[in-house]
Amino acid sequence: MNLYASILRPLFFRLDAEKAHHAALALLENTPPAFLRTLLAAKTPPAPRKVFGVDFPNPVGLAAGMDKNALALPAWEALGFGFIEIGTITAHAQPGNPPPRLFRYPVQNALINRMGFNNDGAEAVAHRLQRLKDSGRWPRIPVGVNLGKSKITALADAPADYLASFKRLLPFGDYFVINVSSPNTPGLRSLQDRGALTAIIRTLRDLDAKKPLLVKIAPDLEEPAAREIAELAAEENLSGLIATNTTLDHSAIATEGDQQGGLSGAPLREKSTAMLKLIAGSTSLPLIASGGVMDAASAKEKFDAGASLIQIYTGFVYRGPQLIREITSLNVQSQNA
Repeated sequence: MNLYASILRPLFFRLDAEKAHHAALALLENTPPAFLRTLLAAKTPPAPRKVFGVDFPNPVGLAAGMDKNALALPAWEALGFGFIEIGTITAHAQPGNPPPRLFRYPVQNALINRMGFNNDGAEAVAHRLQRLKDSGRWPRIPVGVNLGKSKITALADAPADYLASFKRLLPFGDYFVINVSSPNTPGLRSLQDRGALTAIIRTLRDLDAKKPLLVKIAPDLEEPAAREIAELAAEENLSGLIATNTTLDHSAIATEGDQQGGLSGAPLREKSTAMLKLIAGSTSLPLIASGGVMDAASAKEKFDAGASLIQIYTGFVYRGPQLIREITSLNVQSQNA
C-alpha cells in the first residue's frame, strides 16, 4: 500500500497548504529516521554519480523551499533522497510575505507560492546545523545551501548580503546556490543581469574558490539573457546551474482561481525543460533540473535535455516518496541498458 497516497496526502490536503507544509515538517523532524524508512519508503536503488566533484548516491534531490530552515535533514535521507538543498536562507531572519501565501491546484498538479524567503536567518540555521553535526546525526548524503538576498538589503548591497550568509554557512554545505530568480522578493530577478550577478559571484569566490557554487535561474528569461548567464557561469568558473525556479506564467490557471506568486508543478514542465535545453546548448557545465518533475516520464525528459541531477518539490507534495523510487529506478534502468 502507498501510505502517502492513501492516507497522509488526503489528511494533509484537508489543511490549508502552508499549515500542511508545517505539519509535514514537524512529522519528519520528530519521527526517527529508521521508522520513516519502514513506514513510508521502500529501499531506493543506488544510482551513484559524481557531479562537480561531489558524490551523490542517487540523482534525485529535494529542491530548496521545502526545508528552508534545515529542520529535518536526517528524515530526507531516510525517505530516499540522494541530496538535500536547504533554504532559501538570507543573512537576516525575515517573516516573508503575509499569509495566505501558498496555494494548491490539484487539477493542474500545481502550486503557487509567494512565501518571500521566510526563514530563520543564516545565524540561527548555522547553529541548528552545528547541533546536528555534534549529535552525530548528520546525513550521509550531500547537503546544498540555497542563498537569497534579505528583503531589507538594497539591491546595490546584495553582494555583501550574500557574502554574510555564505561565510556563516560555509562549513555546512557540500555546494552553494545563488538564488537570484525567485519572483517573490522585489527586484531580485534584476540580479540575474551580468554586472550584478558577476559582483555577487566574485564576492563569494574571494572568500572561498573551492566550494562548488551554482546559480539558480528563472524559466522566464529571454533567450539572449539565458545564454549570457550560461557564458558568465563558464567565465566565472561556476560549478553549474539550476534550471529552473518557479514561473510567472499562470496561463494554466483559471483567472478566477489565480493568485500572485511563482507557479510550480506540472504546468511548469514544458517551460522549464525548454530553458534547460537552451542552457545545455550554451554551456558544458553540469546542470540540475528543477520544475515540473511529477513522474518518471518528466524526469526522463530532464535527463534527456541535459540534466545531471534532478530536484523535486511540488512533485513530492503530490506523489510522496514513491516518486523518488520511480525516478531512481528509471535512472538505474537507463544505466544498465
